[in-house]
Amino acid sequence: MTEAIREAANAKINLFLHVIGQRPDGYHMLQSLVVFADVGDTVTAEPSTMLSLSIDGPFGDLLEISEDNLVLRAALALQDLAFARKKSRPGAALLLTKRLPIASGIGGGSADAAATLRALDRLWALNLADREMETLALSLGADVPVCLGSRARMMSGIGENLDNVPALPPIWIVMANPLRGLDTRSVFASRSPKDVSIPLTMPERITSASMLAGWLSAETCNDLSAAAKSILPEIENIESALRALPRALYVGMSGSGATCFALFAERGEALKGAQTLRAAEPQWWVEAGEIRGNTAALP
Repeated sequence: MTEAIREAANAKINLFLHVIGQRPDGYHMLQSLVVFADVGDTVTAEPSTMLSLSIDGPFGDLLEISEDNLVLRAALALQDLAFARKKSRPGAALLLTKRLPIASGIGGGSADAAATLRALDRLWALNLADREMETLALSLGADVPVCLGSRARMMSGIGENLDNVPALPPIWIVMANPLRGLDTRSVFASRSPKDVSIPLTMPERITSASMLAGWLSAETCNDLSAAAKSILPEIENIESALRALPRALYVGMSGSGATCFALFAERGEALKGAQTLRAAEPQWWVEAGEIRGNTAALP
């Protein structure tokens, strides 16, 4: 392919996150309802004889270009697979436009890696099967497989089990982050062993945003919330500010933090809520978006 390929790296939101156990190798077993918002980064891949990466965007200066970067790790892993198949190493000029805060609990790095895999699979005409892509994605990180499809899924295990969920009604979201990163390993290390949940089953039908919010409130939580707040108490302030927004249906923390979110039934309510929060707390990152049920949409 000779034209540039653009892929969205949509923000990943854990509407709930339950820790349901721990494997002998130390990995935590999770269950989480994961959705994606039409807010995020973008990965652009152009034909090139060599593999390279450049980064721009509001948070681009905070990332280093090294082999530890998940975009490059994804590209190198796919390049190795291409070499095994075609006995040549295709190149690409990659551009990551970074709009999501770093280490913010909304899957920015994982979504970037997934977008890179999708872009290069198209650019290099590899046409990998879904199972191959998911296996490669899991080798890069627990959240990368769910980010490949960027649609609502029930994620379990360490990220390898992805189940379909009932169709979700229109939902809008406001996300807020204090622009202070949280290290996932530190959050897990600070978690109380008592913060463990049992697996649950979603309702067969969810007919409204308020029904989803009611179920989340009654049946779910984020088992990492207390640990994240012990490291960064400002999370409590963010949740309180989101709860104070008119018409907010449900408020929670995504992933290991520190991004928190509020759900809304209407677009205008979410946009007004985001505007109010930006005015009150200009030092925070605040974005409003729509939850995408089926496909990834370019920001």
